[in-house]
Amino acid sequence: MNTLHVSSIVLTFSAPTSPEIISTTPFHFSLKLKTDRILRRKMDYVYAPGKNHLFVPGPVNIPEPVLRAMNRNNEDYRSPAIPALTKTLLEDVKKIFKSTTGTPFMIPTTGTGAWESALTNTLSPGDRIVSFLIGQFSLLWIDQQQRLNFNVDVVESEWGQGANLDVLESKLAEDGGHTIKAICIVHNETATGVTNDLSKVRFLLDKYKHPALLLVDGVSSICALDFRMDEWGVDVALTGSQKALSLPTGIGIICASPKALEASKTSTSVKVFFDWKDYLKFYKLGTYWPYTPSIQLLYGLRAALDLLFEEGIDNVIARHSRLGKATRLAVEAWGLKNCTQKEEWYSDTVTAVLVPSYIDSSEIVRRAWKRYNLSLGLGLNKVAGKVFRIGHLGNLNELQLLGCLAGVEMILKDVGYPIKLGSGVAAASAYLQNNIPLIPSRI
Repeated sequence: MNTLHVSSIVLTFSAPTSPEIISTTPFHFSLKLKTDRILRRKMDYVYAPGKNHLFVPGPVNIPEPVLRAMNRNNEDYRSPAIPALTKTLLEDVKKIFKSTTGTPFMIPTTGTGAWESALTNTLSPGDRIVSFLIGQFSLLWIDQQQRLNFNVDVVESEWGQGANLDVLESKLAEDGGHTIKAICIVHNETATGVTNDLSKVRFLLDKYKHPALLLVDGVSSICALDFRMDEWGVDVALTGSQKALSLPTGIGIICASPKALEASKTSTSVKVFFDWKDYLKFYKLGTYWPYTPSIQLLYGLRAALDLLFEEGIDNVIARHSRLGKATRLAVEAWGLKNCTQKEEWYSDTVTAVLVPSYIDSSEIVRRAWKRYNLSLGLGLNKVAGKVFRIGHLGNLNELQLLGCLAGVEMILKDVGYPIKLGSGVAAASAYLQNNIPLIPSRI
């Protein structure tokens, strides 16, 4: 006899002697279908009263206009409508990079695919790259670079610190033969809440008149943090649709400078799906797509860009700055420390919060989800169990953030941290009340 416990139901039945009996005996087949359905419902933890409070640094909340825009049937992407839509999208995505000279590519992929596209289109196997290891996502990009057979010169910093630009300066000064072909840097490392100063990287390249390409992972920064592709001389920048654009995962958006496009002509890296040449060929034809795009995501991107432009990109950046500052003030009021070690590196899209050694930060994340329907970011790799992360990224306002901070306070009390309820919310509220402007569209 086998006993199956499903919630409060106990089902006892005789085990069939062979798999064939399950499929041929009506009673067992029916019972199996019913128990499978019950188990699937038991595994589905999505539903809870109200809404899930999503405060991870991506994927982020999707605004209602974007959801509505994507709620449509499939279309023939070879019809006149989709090329016309694509043309406007390609023109407008350049604005989020603050580029007038770049060439954009919208590839059906994730940020990881966008990384690969940036590397394989501009570099050849064996090329020397200087790459900064400052957290989990820079680590993953470096792993990809090594697996693609580039010669990766890794500059490692303690997690919680930014890229060591002093080491970069030394390497550039010593590289009179220009063996370094690219500098790869993550603009905003979400594992530790660290933002790097890209203008300083460009300053060093210009100081030593070095021709290396500057490749930037802007997955969790573009559309949320100050980013100036043309002004900072970035050669390839990339982002993902599920971050500040507030879309589902599925579009890797890349912008390539004229210098990067020129480099792509001599790259010998193997590439098929991510080959820019295929895109450029179809751009000239006016059909734009070398393979089938996600129609729904394209309409969603149109709506997302419209929302960003209506608010104003600079206003979006200022909003993220307010959210980041308010979160850091709350953390300080709780008596906890930021994983990011210097103010100059503070991120405005995610805050990684260090917890005392007697608390497992993973339990904070678990309890947030199980009891309060609040999703927080786990500590990753070297900081696993040591930090939890509050994402304040995408289509998000100040009152939503205050709700998250109130939830975190209750969770901290649950896990035994001596917190005064309301302390962080009060600190954040006092700052926000003095700094939230009128909503531009409602003035």
